[in-house]
This record gives sequence, C-alpha cells and structure tokens, in this order.
Amino acid sequence: MKVLHRLSRRSLRLTPIVGNTTRYVSTGSQTSIAEPPSSAHYDHLINQAGRDRDFDAVQHLLTKRLRDGCFNTNNTFKFISSDLSVLDNLLKSLAGLNHGFVKKSAHECLINQLSKLHRITEALHVAEIMVRNNYGADACTFHPILIALAKKKHTDEAWRVVQVLRDCGIKPDLTAYNYLLTAHCFAGDLTSAAYVLTKMEEEGMGADTRTYDALVLGACRAGRIDGALMILRRMLDDGVSPLYCTHVHVMNAMLRNGYYAQAVEFVMSYAGKDRGLDSENFGILASRLVKLNRLDEAKLVVKEMSIRGISMGDKLKDFYLLHVAN
Repeated sequence: MKVLHRLSRRSLRLTPIVGNTTRYVSTGSQTSIAEPPSSAHYDHLINQAGRDRDFDAVQHLLTKRLRDGCFNTNNTFKFISSDLSVLDNLLKSLAGLNHGFVKKSAHECLINQLSKLHRITEALHVAEIMVRNNYGADACTFHPILIALAKKKHTDEAWRVVQVLRDCGIKPDLTAYNYLLTAHCFAGDLTSAAYVLTKMEEEGMGADTRTYDALVLGACRAGRIDGALMILRRMLDDGVSPLYCTHVHVMNAMLRNGYYAQAVEFVMSYAGKDRGLDSENFGILASRLVKLNRLDEAKLVVKEMSIRGISMGDKLKDFYLLHVAN
C-alpha cells in the first residue's frame, strides 16, 4: 500500500502542584469560602466575575487558583461563549498576570475555549499575542485550533495554521501532523494523507499509535480493508500497540461491506490478549450484528462472550438468554 511506504521502517519505529489547603481569599465583594479549594469552584467564581465584567477579580482568581493547585479547565472561560465582546478586556486582564506558567496557562485555556466555539480567527490572535510577547507559546498552544479545524474537516485552514506556526518560528510537532493526517484519512483521501506523511518524513518524524490509527481509518474509509489489515499487522510487528478504536475501524469497515463472518474471525483472532480489548470488540460486534439482524453470527459472538466471561449489557443478555442459553 503506497501510503504506508511513505514512512520508512526506520521512521515508523520512532516514538514520540501539589496544591495546599488554603481557603479562598476575598475578591472584591466575594467573601471567603469555608471549604477546600477546587477547580470547579474557581471556574464558577471566574465565570461569575467575567459575566459581571469584574476583570480585576478574574485576574486575581487565575493567580490564586494556581497557588491552590487548581488548574484551569475547559470551563474556566465559559462566560465568553455568551458574550464575545468581553474578549479585549479579558486579554488586558491576562496581560497583567505574572510572567510564567500562570500567564501561559491562562492564554492557552482561552485559546482552547475559543477553538471549541470555532472562533478560529480570535484563537489565532491570542496565540500570536503569546508568540509576540514571549508568553511561552509552543506547538501545543496551537493544538486546540488544529483539533477544531480537523473535526470540521477544514483541512485547507488547518494547513494555513501550520504555516502560521512556521512563521512564528515554531516547528509543528508529531501531534499537529497527526490531526491533519486524521482529517484527511477520515475523508478517505489517501493522496493527501500521503502528502502529510511526506512532510513528516521531511521533518524527521516517525509514527506513533495515533499515526497508525489514522492510516487504518483512512484505508477503511477508502474501502481498502486489505490495506488496513496490513497496517495493523505492521503496527504489531513494530511493537506499537493499537488503540481499541483502531480495531473498531476495521470491524466497522467489514460490517459496512457485508463481511460478517470475516468480522467475527477478525475479533476472534485478537481474543484473549487484552481483557479490555475483548470487552470492547465482542460487545460492539455483537450489538451491531443484532442490529443488522445477522442472528447466526450474533449467536456465535455472545456464546463466546459467555464462555470467556465477558460482561454483556442488558440487551445482549436478553439476546443471549432468548437465543443461546435455552
């Protein structure tokens, strides 16, 4: 399979505060909280202050939460989702934070929130502020933006973001390329996937589990189940453990193409090596066979689940009792 050979065997083998218990301090009109600090409670206070446009309080809370070992989360700047007009004031507040991890973390948290809202222009603006002011921006800073674009399959925009990284003097990392690769592979675009692999080779990068997973997905989406199986075997030969979802890509492709017996054989061939994988593979396969009304194959799978002591959901238990146990 030509896509696989874009990466040499050599490159394919490459791999990639404890908080104290101090109480909350008064913030403006806020009174002290007589309970241990938590990230969720700090998020609540920050979002409340943000909605009230009290950015001095936002700044104070961002500093205090890190001292208490409460890191920023996906909900820290949730208040901007209902009022993006506060962005400039929020950025001024973040600029006043102490240089270092507090400032870097807050800006990256904001980039993540803007990316979730698919406000790519604004997210890039924040990232460029970090670069321009030496706030510690690196390739990871841009990951949320690439994730958002890859999920929407906006690959042209994602490539432009990669160019922005280069313009900022930041080298895209393996994770950044994996997001691009996954986006192309999800669309079954193996030509573009091959181009990504070429760029990875030029950067001297190898492949990790996510790279292989994307290639398996791409082969399956392009209808090349034989190629997907070849890549999966190559993973194992090179000592790279597949993700559970990598097996599911192959299983789904087989079922989509009507290869029901082959899907059962595929799952059986990996059985007994990983309890979690067995539970995932057998459970998904049995449920989908029942849904497809492939009862003979479904009976074989649930019988094997019973023999191996693999737990079943309520629907599969009922199917087993009705069709196999009696």
